[in-house]
Amino acid sequence: MTTATATRQADVTAFFDEATFTVSYIVKDPDSDACAIVDSVLDFDYASGRTDTRSADAIVAHVRNHGLRVEWILESHVHADHLSAAPYLQERLGGKIGIGDNITIVQNVFGKVFNEGTEFERDGSQFDKLFREGDRFTIGALEGEVLHTPGHTPACLTYVVGGAAFVGDTLFMPDFGTARCDFPGGSAETLYASIQKILALPDDTRIFVGHDYKAPGREDYAWETTVGEQKARNIHVGDGAAAEDFVRMREGRDATLAMPRLIIPSLQVNMRAGQMPPADDAGNVYMKVPVDTL
Repeated sequence: MTTATATRQADVTAFFDEATFTVSYIVKDPDSDACAIVDSVLDFDYASGRTDTRSADAIVAHVRNHGLRVEWILESHVHADHLSAAPYLQERLGGKIGIGDNITIVQNVFGKVFNEGTEFERDGSQFDKLFREGDRFTIGALEGEVLHTPGHTPACLTYVVGGAAFVGDTLFMPDFGTARCDFPGGSAETLYASIQKILALPDDTRIFVGHDYKAPGREDYAWETTVGEQKARNIHVGDGAAAEDFVRMREGRDATLAMPRLIIPSLQVNMRAGQMPPADDAGNVYMKVPVDTL
């Protein structure tokens, strides 16, 4: 891979959803109208079961107001804390929906958790593109590369494009650390190895995180850092933290964490590429709640 300083820099616009602390991105080729959308949000009120598209509509408005052309709608992984708006965006803006090819592992696990039956396809066919380690893609004239960075989930990817790395939940801002690894298929050992792969990128590579929760003492939300800053200051893996120390810290911390508020609806929707579960004969859509399972 070329160094970040020799790479044409992507134009990046962030959209922060405070309800889920999620950051979505529009990644634009600076020399054309081509762009990609990374980790979109469909607003969901769990108490009422109602969806809302205000977060996605902000992305739609930006694309249309700036005359952009969407080539990709990219998912870093199957999110457990928010619903994806990928189908809604694709219907209005076009583009192909992509995710890592280990989505099939996630579909197999949660297809069983939610008792989805044989009608639920577990082959990733709900997505337009299943990416593998080392795959390349383009956004206009920008070339991107895919890094397989599991640990938080088996299907986590990092998209490296235009001198920037979109890491999903693998890394947070340096003062907040790293992702949890206690979901089915997660592994602290695997996450540590994935993070080392990201930290092997050039130091001036921009890192855009998938969430921010404002670390104690920090007043503002933030989502952009660099590989160099992560290597020097990340509270979990910075300054050459050893693998065994990281695993001990991560597993101990994860044991204290509650499940994400929207994990049950999020997994059922996101493993379907953002589509809702099939409607019944009357056109009603229902979510399942597994008891004493997660």
